[in-house]
Amino acid sequence: MYLLGWFFTGNMSNARYQHTSSVLLNGKVLVTGGYNGGVLNSAELYDPLIGTWTITGNMNNIRYDHTAS
Repeated sequence: MYLLGWFFTGNMSNARYQHTSSVLLNGKVLVTGGYNGGVLNSAELYDPLIGTWTITGNMNNIRYDHTAS
């Protein structure tokens, strides 16, 4: 069951902005790239059922202000 609205959860491992977030078919959210004093190639996966972030593999290239589909 998902609760509608905004709520606080755990912090990402790497703060970022100008990233891309994609909701996956399993309900998890994949956040890729972005900027934090430099362009990032890292990615993190958020699990809304337990409210935790997991670091995933890095992308081959740095990216920010990008799109995903």
